[in-house]
Amino acid sequence: MKLVTAIIKPFKLDDVRAALSEIGISGMTVTEVKGFGRQRGHTELYRGAEYVVDFVPKTIISAAKTGKVGDGKIFVTSIERVIRIRTSEMDEAAI
Repeated sequence: MKLVTAIIKPFKLDDVRAALSEIGISGMTVTEVKGFGRQRGHTELYRGAEYVVDFVPKTIISAAKTGKVGDGKIFVTSIERVIRIRTSEMDEAAI
C-alpha cells in the first residue's frame, strides 16, 4: 500500500480530480494549507490519498503542472497498516 500526498496549486484541483477519476480513483482527501518554499509566501493546497496504483504520481504531474515556480511536490510513502475504525478491518480490506 502507498500513500500519495500531492501539494499542488489550488486552481489545479479540478484537473487533478478529473485525471484521477479517468484512471479509476474515486476518492481523495483535500486539505487547504498555507506555506512557502523557494518562491516565499505562496498558498498551496494539500492532497492526501491512499492508492495502490503506481502511476498516480505521473497522472498528478500531468494534470497539475504549469511549468512555473510553486507547482508543488508529490510524496509517495509506504504504508505499514491501515485500520478502518468502524469495522476493525485491516490493510487491503480497510481501503
